[in-house]
Amino acid sequence: MGGKILFTATVDYHFKAFHLPYMQWFKDQGWEVHVAANGQINLPAADRKYTIPIQRSPFSPKNIEAYVKLKRIMEEERYDIIHCHTPVGGLLTRLAAKQSRTKGTKIIYTAHGFHFYKGAPFINWLIYYPIEKAMLRHTDCLITINQEDYQLAKKRFNVIPIKHVHGVGVDTTKFTSIEKNEKVKLKKSLGYQPDDFLLFYAAEFNRNKNQQFLLHALSALNQNNGNVKLLLAGEGPLLDSCKVLAEKLGIREHVRFLGFQEHILTWTQVSDAAVASSFREGLPVNVMESMACGLPVIAVENRGHRELVHNDKNGWTVAPGDIQTFCSKLKLLITQINVREELGTNGRQIMVSTYSTEKVLGEKRLIYEMFMEKEEDTKWIAH
Repeated sequence: MGGKILFTATVDYHFKAFHLPYMQWFKDQGWEVHVAANGQINLPAADRKYTIPIQRSPFSPKNIEAYVKLKRIMEEERYDIIHCHTPVGGLLTRLAAKQSRTKGTKIIYTAHGFHFYKGAPFINWLIYYPIEKAMLRHTDCLITINQEDYQLAKKRFNVIPIKHVHGVGVDTTKFTSIEKNEKVKLKKSLGYQPDDFLLFYAAEFNRNKNQQFLLHALSALNQNNGNVKLLLAGEGPLLDSCKVLAEKLGIREHVRFLGFQEHILTWTQVSDAAVASSFREGLPVNVMESMACGLPVIAVENRGHRELVHNDKNGWTVAPGDIQTFCSKLKLLITQINVREELGTNGRQIMVSTYSTEKVLGEKRLIYEMFMEKEEDTKWIAH
């Protein structure tokens, strides 16, 4: 007999982008799957979906309404497991579930990248670390998605089970490399020449993602490499200012602002290399998808990039602001086809062997089954 699980996050797109295979796995086990998040996206793997006005800002008054709604839903549905994601969604869920836990509900929280980490601003440690530590008493299992967070949690939070999984997984059957002749055809169909060297980065335009670094790097590079094009997918508050910067730097014709993209696969496969400029990452899916497509990666150094990009194996990480080294590595990829192909092949092998959806599902299944078995034991005793 199956149980009932609730997945929560700040916005429902989080589940569409990252969690549908794991929700479907529960349905395949005979469990009823519910989702609570902000947004109106239809999620085919959810038996029931609640629209909750969770806001990204923890100071928004709407989060009080969200807390009340979450608490009422939990009291009515009596879930066996609740798996929460995202900082605010995870915080509100665990607070709302305090009473439910006394009745046997198990709470799992996945930290998709602590806001406190080595090199983080002191204010992050001052605010986020005490909150996360206090929330341990309302959590039955903490899942981390990179080694730095895992080691930090084991050292400072080791009063509950701490688990590590390799991110949210990437579909390596969908995200895969294409043959050279297919890439040429795809380039032509999208308005590019066969010898154009395409760089791809998909991310929201905000301060953390730091697209300005890539624009400045392209400006420095294109003095001698006019066939290099930068493809930037995404929307966000800094999109317009980045367009202005591209004009100011004289590289607007070399940058394509793609906006929100439903066809990330196409733009990834047509590209020759992936770039990533963010200051902070947990374990970035955009880099994982690029690696699965056989692209070498040049990324600004942070804990998530360090975990995925290994120097001279599948790409390189460079220090924040180091445009000179970034351009030097990029020139190497442009001129040395064998290096580019070797790094890309290595990156795909890393994805298939460790970070594929299939591998991550195996890791999550072991965690879920710990609590599913307890739930079944409790039902057997009750009868």
